[in-house]
Amino acid sequence: MTERFDAIVVGAGQAGPALAGRLTGAGIRVALVERDRIGGTCVNTGCTPTKAMVASAHAAHIARRAADFGVSAGSVSVDLAAVVRRAQDIAARSRHNNEHWLEGMAGLTLIRGHARFVAPKEMVVGDRRITAPRIFLNVGGRPARPDLTGIGSVPTLDNAGILALETVPQHLVVVGGSYIGVEFAQMFRRFGAAVTIVETGPRLIGREDEEISAAIHAMLEAEGVAIRIGATCIALSPAEGGVAVGLDCQGGPPKVIGSHVLLATGRRPNTDDLGLEIAGIELDAHGYITVNDRLEASADGIWALGDCNGRGAFTHTAWNDFEIVAANLLDGEDRRVSQRVPGYALYTDPPLGRVGMTVAQAKASGRPLLVSTRPMSRVGRAIEKGETIGLMQLVADAETRMILGAAILGTGGDEAIHGILDMMSAERTIDELRWAVPIHPTVAELIPTLIVDAQPV
Repeated sequence: MTERFDAIVVGAGQAGPALAGRLTGAGIRVALVERDRIGGTCVNTGCTPTKAMVASAHAAHIARRAADFGVSAGSVSVDLAAVVRRAQDIAARSRHNNEHWLEGMAGLTLIRGHARFVAPKEMVVGDRRITAPRIFLNVGGRPARPDLTGIGSVPTLDNAGILALETVPQHLVVVGGSYIGVEFAQMFRRFGAAVTIVETGPRLIGREDEEISAAIHAMLEAEGVAIRIGATCIALSPAEGGVAVGLDCQGGPPKVIGSHVLLATGRRPNTDDLGLEIAGIELDAHGYITVNDRLEASADGIWALGDCNGRGAFTHTAWNDFEIVAANLLDGEDRRVSQRVPGYALYTDPPLGRVGMTVAQAKASGRPLLVSTRPMSRVGRAIEKGETIGLMQLVADAETRMILGAAILGTGGDEAIHGILDMMSAERTIDELRWAVPIHPTVAELIPTLIVDAQPV
């Protein structure tokens, strides 16, 4: 017997429960299907636990630097098991709050298990068959496993597995020098591990401007992280006491021996076991569900939200996907993904806040530009806190005076960037932002000065 609903939501990550809440609030009967833990990647193995551990690493770092501030803190040690327990407790509370909310939601049927299509509007979950005229796919993603020589012969960690460690690795080798890799590299170095980053590209976090990459490279090396770039051929093999990582790099030894290896080489969407072809749902070359500007898939009555649609790999973009779909379906609006100003943060310490284009991307557009850069060593708030690593950078269109992008790598950068992001979302010019009167002493107070110092390039 097939159970009939008004809507099916597959996946209880960031967008799914919120969408279910809006739909049931409008009197729509919803089945929400989740095969793993409520909350998805962010709550369980992503933002929540990792940023809790970043906070612990920051505490250890500040304690070791206490003398710089005229404070005596004594010897500093890290109990990784206690760090992990704290992070998992925070994640569990968030997950349980979501579960309690969903279990009490009128009009919602929460189904545990793996959903897959057996007809265009019909799915099976275990021994249950469910159907609805509207189906919303919020199935998320998982760590990509690179095709490295010898990868099957050695134990490796991903972003979830490393959160379960209870002792600090003797030597952590991080394969991948992008956002996830550098966050874990700094974190575990501060916990006391020897750390080596292995990156195939010519620099860390290659999508950022070279000044940003160089600053992060220098910051990590100053903390004792070894960095091997240009590793065009990486091979793994067993070694006494751990794993041998063979390298073909521009310089340095041809092999690194690690007690643990973390694979941080990106993520892939969870779209390969849903029977999407039965429903006529098209995927792109990377396995993402193709959607239009309103997040509608190629099959009528199907939407894709969050990490599986290739339109953003962040909790905040997944949430905005929910907002777009709900506004269009329930509020009579015409919200579109193209209206979203892209922004994100890298949670190293200090963090990077990024919005819009990089300078390199803006230059590639061919338009006349204004660019301004200010080192954090010239920001009073950073000097007072003893955190002068990094820089502030802004790029604008010289003719329209519209802000094209900005980056703040420095103390509070993940928060201060929102002053610029909000102006970009409101489509306001640099001339209007220039006359804001920010609070002193803050990092954000230098944004008007950054605008005044902008020069043509």
